[in-house]
Amino acid sequence: MNEHLDDKELLAQFKDPSSKEKGYTRIIKKYQEKLYWHIRRMVVQHEDANDVLQNMFIKVWNGLDNFREDSQLYTWIYRIATNESLTFLEQQKRKSTLSLSDEESGLSNKVKASEHFDANKLEWKLQVAIQQLPEKQRVVFNLRYYDEMPYQKMSEVLETSEGALKASYHHAVKKIEGFILNN
Repeated sequence: MNEHLDDKELLAQFKDPSSKEKGYTRIIKKYQEKLYWHIRRMVVQHEDANDVLQNMFIKVWNGLDNFREDSQLYTWIYRIATNESLTFLEQQKRKSTLSLSDEESGLSNKVKASEHFDANKLEWKLQVAIQQLPEKQRVVFNLRYYDEMPYQKMSEVLETSEGALKASYHHAVKKIEGFILNN
């Protein structure tokens, strides 16, 4: 059977009791890597990204029977991944008695703690700068810059207007440029 089924075919396979698990497994295979990196850019550490990814796939399994196909499967799953990442970050903040700015510099410290970190390399400066952005700007920047997601699709995923997303991205880019130029 063709491993490159489109989302409608995957959903049909999932909704058929005789092929439900096969359909779900194919959905995971299709989106797992993209979603891992989307989540990883938000939560930084590999172990945390894997935990969030697992929680997200459990929510997908539990919610897929009720998926009404008002949006694309990809958009719906990305929304769950984004929300799970934000929930994880909120829980981390609550567990910590640090202030918000300390928490965000804590994410920067996680980037710097990587065994591959090199402060002189632009890619690492970019990662540190991204982790210092406010949460919403960080999400918008990652979706646009790394995932090259169009604003219209982002608007569906984040349930925010395109204008607000464009403004968030613009502010994020300015902050990142300022950070890179001053460090």
